[in-house]
Parts: sequence; structure tokens; C-alpha cells
Amino acid sequence: MRNAIVYNPAFRAPPPALNRLDTLLAAVAPLQRRYREVLGKCHDESRARALSAQLGSLALAQAYLESLKAPPDRPLQIAAIGPTQAGKSTVVNLLLGEDQAVVSPLAGYTVHPQGFPLNLDDSDWGWLDDFFRTYRRCRPDQLPEASYDAYGLASSVHQPDSALPACVVWDTPDFDSVDAADYQAGVLRAAALADVLLVVVSKDKYADQTVWETVSLLAPLAQQTVFCLNKTPSEVGATLARSLAEKWQVVRQDPVPQVVALPYLDPENAATLREMELGTARLRTEVARAARAVKRTDPEKLALQLLRQHWEQWLAPVRAEQRAHEEWRSLIAEALNEALALYTRDYLDQPRHYETFQRAMAELLVLLEIPGLAGILLNARKLVTWPVRQLTRLGSSRKNETDKEADILLHVVEHLYIRLGDGALDRSTDTHALENWWRELGKLLRETRSRGVVQAEREIAAYRLAFRPEIESTARELYERLSRHPAILNSLRATRVTTDAAALAVALHTGGLGIHDFILAPAILSLTSLLAESALGRYLHKAEADLKKRQLERVRRLFELHVRDPLTQLPQRLTGAERFNLAPEAINQAEQLLK
Repeated sequence: MRNAIVYNPAFRAPPPALNRLDTLLAAVAPLQRRYREVLGKCHDESRARALSAQLGSLALAQAYLESLKAPPDRPLQIAAIGPTQAGKSTVVNLLLGEDQAVVSPLAGYTVHPQGFPLNLDDSDWGWLDDFFRTYRRCRPDQLPEASYDAYGLASSVHQPDSALPACVVWDTPDFDSVDAADYQAGVLRAAALADVLLVVVSKDKYADQTVWETVSLLAPLAQQTVFCLNKTPSEVGATLARSLAEKWQVVRQDPVPQVVALPYLDPENAATLREMELGTARLRTEVARAARAVKRTDPEKLALQLLRQHWEQWLAPVRAEQRAHEEWRSLIAEALNEALALYTRDYLDQPRHYETFQRAMAELLVLLEIPGLAGILLNARKLVTWPVRQLTRLGSSRKNETDKEADILLHVVEHLYIRLGDGALDRSTDTHALENWWRELGKLLRETRSRGVVQAEREIAAYRLAFRPEIESTARELYERLSRHPAILNSLRATRVTTDAAALAVALHTGGLGIHDFILAPAILSLTSLLAESALGRYLHKAEADLKKRQLERVRRLFELHVRDPLTQLPQRLTGAERFNLAPEAINQAEQLLK
């Protein structure tokens, strides 16, 4: 009678919450993809080695997470894994009870994972296609030799007397040959799917580092495991089994698995034939015992355990890149603060250069002389205290006058670019892991500097035009304050100096006089002194301070919007060939689940 498919009741536990699973996959899958892409473009040998060291655990984690989407009552899965020429295909055939897996004396002959159903009715294997979604399903005898993007699935073997429960037995490629890196993902995918691992080694390979690295890598999945010491003479089997147990205890915390020794089969030697029969029977018994012990009670817990073990190593290069982004933003913030400090020192707090408040004073003077404004406009060239020839001379100098604020702002922007360039250069020589990142960023900064400065110059001009209403507002506030002091206002209007100063203000408005000539004109100096010494002196200083404050804030916003923000986005324009460029959101969400 054919063996019935016996499932542990725990197999029917509901699948893990997909939102949690999808969150973890949304972090691990792109991370593995970017690892492979970055590694493919990496020319730094030491960095390439470091990245390669993480690919195995990443591939295993992604495969295991995806295996959790398979039906919870899927048939039992047994995977034979091991180094090259350990005899995995032979052992698979021994478990099946007939020759299904192709055996070859050539090292590395098996390069695709191949599944052999045992005592299973015809099933819908669509879930396997979903799990091996980037692989083509083929019959084992039709697997392509030239590519690794396929997996084999044979028709079911029927062995009614088999000691094993109904299951799928997987034969897998090696993990230690020269080409193993090319098909490593297939090996780990089959291993991640397995409920029972059959680790097949020979007396020549049982101590290889790759064997124990793989055994250690699979530890978080807590799979039932059986060791097969293949091609091992009986006289050394017990000794090698003890050594194997010692090595297991070094890399694993769970109990040492059962070890079954199989001899090197000599068809002409009856003793080895008998030893092989006994060893095969024991192997099937131990694998069957491991199968009965399988529980699929909390696979998501195992997934979290696996991710926690490797998370920091996986994220190390990503975090280094994120730190570089943060450091770049810090550099920009420091340079921006320094730029604003320079602007404050060289313009706002520099009496020889700061002329914005004087423009407000010019607006105030026009407001003061509104009743006689028409006469002032007609007689602006007939000033009493400021001869026509002086006005003409000063007006001609207006042609050569530069806009001091615009000049200082432009100089500050250029200084900011120089400072950032120096910062990137310094880091390209002392941050080995991201040396190329900083070097490429510095190059991109140099290439965009001219365009950035030209754009800043346009925005500075636009800012100065947009700031004029603030100047006019300050003038109106001063006028309203003066209106509350009629004695001072009438006194000012009664003096010729006010009329003369207002004429200068009109000349400034019409372009016949430069701002610096306006500031130094005797009438303006006299009027400024008169106002400063009046009861409005304190308010005058407050109005100037408030105007400076608003001006500094407007310049800050200009720098943030048109200088800081484009520079902050600059790393996104790097080529990306050796960059992870992963959005932090998916990483952060996964980390919340790992806590």
C-alpha cells in the first residue's frame, strides 16, 4: 500500500501576516539586488570581498521569506547539500530507492536544484514556480547546460515500502567549486525551502571551511539535520563522526545531528555492498526520524532570527552611504551658516556697506514732503545746499556704482561652493570605504558650480526686487511714528534741509543719484543726525534692526531654496554604479519589526 501523506497538524497553521512578511521582503529583496549590482561594478578588491561575503546570507534570507508564502500544507521538503564530489546525487538516489538524479564523476556536474517527488500524487506545482520565480521549470534531463536560471522537477517516484514519508527530495549543486558563486542562489533557495537538511560530505571534504560556513549560515532556520559521511571507510567512520560533532558544537548551539557513514562502494567487494545496504537503511531511518520531528509552528520567528543575525552586516555599507549623505547635508548646513555670517558681517553690520535702511529713509523723505512734492520734482536741479554741478557729478558716478549687497551675496555663494569643494576633497582622501563617493561628488560639484552661481545671481536680483515692499513698509512705519509727534514733524517740514534731502531722495528714485552719494550728502547727514537726536532716535534704531532681521531671514530663505536644496540633491545625480541608493523608508520599517 502506498504511504499516505502524513502532515503534522501544525502544518495547517495560518500563514504569517502578509503585511509583516511583505515589509521584510521590501527591505531584503532590493538590498540583495543592489548588493549584486554594486558588486558587479565594483573595482575595489577589498570592498568586493566584503560585499561578496554578505551575498549568501542575503540570498538565504530572501529565499526563506519567500518560502513562507508557499502553502503551509505543502509536502515535506528534504534537501541534500554539500561540497563538490561529496556524492550528493548518489545519496539522493539511495533515499529515493531508484536512480533519478544523474551521477557523474565530473566535479560540479550538478549546477541546478532538482526536485524528485516521492510517493506523491500529481500535484499543482504552481507554488514551486512562484517560489523559483526567476527560474524556469524543466524536467531534470532537459536542464540547460549553459545557464543556471532553471530548476528541475521530476515525475513522482513511487516506492510503497519507503521508510520516508511522502516528500520532495532535492539534489543541489555544490557550494565550494570555482563556479559555485554563479549558482549559489539556487543552492540556498532549495536549502531555505527544506524542512530537513541532509548534509553530505566525504572524508576529504568534511572539514572544509565552506561546509561549516554553510552549516553556520543555516543555523537560524533550526532545520532538522542529518549528516552523511559518504565514501568513508568503516574503520575511520567513528573517528570522523566525533570530529564532525566537535566542529558542529563550535558553530551551532543546537544538538549535534545524527551522523550516518556510507562506504566507498566497490561492486566487487561483498563486504562494502553489505555495508552500503546497512548504511542506506540507517540513512533512510534517520532522515525519516528527522522528518517526523519537523514542525512548522512559527516560521516567521525563524525569519526574524535570521535577519537579526545578519542585519547590521548587511546594512554596514548602506549605513556608510547614508552617513555620507548626512555628512554632506551637515557640510551644506555649516557652509550655509557661515555664508549667512559673512553676509551679516560684511553687509548688515558694516556701516560703510549697509544701504537698505538709507533707501527706507529716502522713502520716508518723499512721504515727509508730499505736500510740496510737485515743486520738488520741478526744482530738483535747483538745490540750494547741494549745487547743480555736485548733483551732476554724483549722478555721473552712478553709472559706475555697483550694488554692494548683490556683490557681497554673490561672493558669499562662491565662497560656499569653494568650502563645500574643499570638504568633499578632504573626505575623498580620509574615508576609504566611500573614497570614490566623495571624489565623484566633488567632481559633480565642480561641474555644476558655474551654473549654480549664475542661478544664484538671478535669484539675488529677484530677491532684491521682491524686498522693496519691505523697505517701503519700514518707511511708512517711520512716517506713522513721526505723525504721532507733530512737533517733530512740523519742525522737519519747516527746515530747508528736509526739502533738500527730499530732492535728493527724488533724484535717487529717478536714477540721477547713487545710493552712496545720497548717504554722504550733507543734507542727508544733517537730517539723519536730527532724527537720531530727537525723541524718535531709539525707534529709528529699532526700525533699522527690524529691517535687518527681515532682510536676513529673506536671504536665509533664498539660500535654502536656491542653494541648499539643489546641493542637497546633488548625490542623487551620481552615476549610481557603485551606490546602493536605497530609500531609507523600507529599511526603517523592517527595523521596527526586528526590534
